[in-house]
Formats: sequence, C-alpha cells, structure tokens
Amino acid sequence: MYIKSLKKCILKVLKNVYLPRLLDEKIDDYLSTFGAISIEGPKWCGKTWLSFKHAKSSVFLDDAETFAQAKLDLELILNKEAPELIDEWSLVPKIWDRIRRKCDEDSTKGKYILTCSTELNENVKKEIRHSGAGRIGKVRMVLKKMSV
Repeated sequence: MYIKSLKKCILKVLKNVYLPRLLDEKIDDYLSTFGAISIEGPKWCGKTWLSFKHAKSSVFLDDAETFAQAKLDLELILNKEAPELIDEWSLVPKIWDRIRRKCDEDSTKGKYILTCSTELNENVKKEIRHSGAGRIGKVRMVLKKMSV
C-alpha cells in the first residue's frame, strides 16, 4: 500500500514538470476518437509518464493490492474518472475484453488509457477474445535519443 501511495504522489508532483512530447497531440486525437487507447512500446520509453499526463485517474497493476482486486473483480478497479490509466494491463489479460465491452455499452470517447510494456506472450493472447478494432486505438512508442 505504501509503494502505491508513494508512486501516485511522485507522479502527481512530476506531472507539473512534464515536458511535451510529439505524441501528445496524437494521444488527444485518439482519446476523442476511440473509447479507449492502448499505448505500447518497450520498457522505459515513457508510456506510463505520457499516459499519466493525459489521465484523470490511474490504476497500477504492478501494485500487489490492485492486482489482487483486479483478479477478484475488474469492477473494483475500473470506472474511475475518465480517462482512466490502467498501467500494465497485460498482467490481468481479461481487462482487454472488459474494456472492449465497456466501449460497446457506452459510446463515450476517451474512457481508458491502457499501457503494456512487454510483447504479449501466447498465454496472454489466448485469453483475449477480440482485437479491440474500432474501440481501442493503438499507439506505438519507441525509444529515441534526446539531445539536451
């Protein structure tokens, strides 16, 4: 619980010193087009940081307590203020289909931002029943060198 609170506190402070990225406009466009967006890319490319800047609420599934809640009942972690960041969603693969279903039930745009820092393995892929096409827009991030 302490780590989760500390992480959220640090992110709130850092949100105020966020440096704009080239993808910010694309994220805004996708949030106004799709019910949810999925930001994918390698570790340490800035997915969580970028997503947190655009989110109004957040859930971090690498937190043991949050993970346990998600495994018990997804409704315990969903339905916070939109857009809701769901970081490391692939730890609980059934989230993908639940988000897709929620997008079908309610046509509101920009409800969820999903992040995932690893390529989905075959076991995770087997648990996902729908591609999310038309509901979940995908944004790919890559590592780029930055000059100071």
